[in-house]
Amino acid sequence: MVKFIMYMFFMIPLCFLYSNFWVLQFMFFTMFTLFFYTYSYSMYFSSISYFFGCDYLTFFMVLLSIWICVLMLMASEKIYFYNNFSLFFSFVILFLLIFLFLTFCSMNMFVFYLFFEMSLIPTLLLILGWGYQPERIQAGMYMFMYTLFGSFPMMVSLFYLYYYNSSLDFFFSYNVNSFYLYICMILVFLIKIPMYFVHLWLPKAHVEAPVSGSMILAGVMLKLGGYGFLRFMKIFVEIGMKINFIFITISLIGGFYISLICLRQMDIKSLIAYSSVSHMGLVLSGLMTLNLWGFYGSFLMMIAHGLCSSGLFCLANISYERLSSRSLFMNKGLINLMPSMSLWWFLLCSSNMGAPFSLNLFGEIMLINSIISWSWLTFIFLFLISFFGAAYSLYLYSHTQHGILFQGFYSFSLGSLREYLLLFLHWVPLNLIFMSGDIFMY
Repeated sequence: MVKFIMYMFFMIPLCFLYSNFWVLQFMFFTMFTLFFYTYSYSMYFSSISYFFGCDYLTFFMVLLSIWICVLMLMASEKIYFYNNFSLFFSFVILFLLIFLFLTFCSMNMFVFYLFFEMSLIPTLLLILGWGYQPERIQAGMYMFMYTLFGSFPMMVSLFYLYYYNSSLDFFFSYNVNSFYLYICMILVFLIKIPMYFVHLWLPKAHVEAPVSGSMILAGVMLKLGGYGFLRFMKIFVEIGMKINFIFITISLIGGFYISLICLRQMDIKSLIAYSSVSHMGLVLSGLMTLNLWGFYGSFLMMIAHGLCSSGLFCLANISYERLSSRSLFMNKGLINLMPSMSLWWFLLCSSNMGAPFSLNLFGEIMLINSIISWSWLTFIFLFLISFFGAAYSLYLYSHTQHGILFQGFYSFSLGSLREYLLLFLHWVPLNLIFMSGDIFMY
């Protein structure tokens, strides 16, 4: 663990070199390869270095974090081209990766909590520093206040657990049967996922964030909530069996309602952001069933959604750079301008709706099995979420690609090699992992 932490800290001087755009990407790719071949995924913590270790969950979440950070740099060439505080931008992304790495590798609850909260700071800097409109300040405050509101009860709960158990290590078995402690502990994860009713910060943050901010929010930050549930739910199994039906009901009804909202959106980024809330509602329902299929399915869905949603935000940004608008009224007939890009719109929209052979399909099948085995009455909302998920994905594709081409273009570029490579690196892992899905069933 320490060698990778030192690797990232020694990359800090690179952030202050001019023309570091490709160098940093190469270093991140190297780190991805080294981490992939250094650790074998196991259900138990290995390579332990005091508070940090690597297990099955850590392995895949760290790989996803590094991959998304590489793609963030690749998507943000405009910042380097116009030198829009590009050195500080590299510095923020590197520190965000360090905090995410330490969060996922933590074996202690308090250390996890510490880095979980610290990862908010670079994300906030990305939104406030490189956002598009003055409303980004309000969006940043929304995100900050929501997370802060959920984090204080969790801190108090951790102190309470330590007082009674004298340890906060993940691999110790606790059995907590307190309703108030349960709510205080999971509130921050419900906000982070986010669950319906505490989701309002997410569409605002996505709409105002730059493409890199949207990618890390959709790709990794939402997954922190799911990862937290996967780590903490074993402590609250007894109380969870009694009251989890409340969260499952809210998530399924909320997911259906959000799907209807998606069909009424005119802003591309807003539509993709709301679709994230709908998908993560399904993930939360699977987690709350406390079923093995639910845990595996939610984990698969988190990986799949991280790649798919990030790719859709990249596509939205590619259109925005040419039209300077995210409105579906103006983003029309793009198949006439960029026929090759239209293929990527189709592939990522079809992955978003859970079409074969994407990992989303695999995750959705497992989640649906898990939730229906919990209660067969849920099949109504599961059917509606799946149906309207396909509806808004097709709505997004057909509105952007068909119709009369808008004439107010800033650029008639058919797409650069960098943009096609960026989309390729989102889509290929999303569909190739499907071929070896057994690695998630360890």
